Amino acid sequence: MRYQVRIKKKVDRGLKKLPKNVQKLLFLLIEDLMAEGPVQKSLTCRHVACWTCRKGEIEIEVYYVGSREKAPY
Repeated sequence: MRYQVRIKKKVDRGLKKLPKNVQKLLFLLIEDLMAEGPVQKSLTCRHVACWTCRKGEIEIEVYYVGSREKAPY
């Protein structure tokens, strides 16, 4: 099953402020989310990405990408 990943506009604006290597990691994460779904087993980084997925849906929404200090969790 392939998941759809939607990125909020706020994330898109904030993404441009991040280092290029972190931007590349986000795109790799999005590929993994599309292929494997919302449960990711091997994530360690100083920057974080937050996403939601409701039960029974195949859409994942990325709502934050940035530093851990400002993460909304």
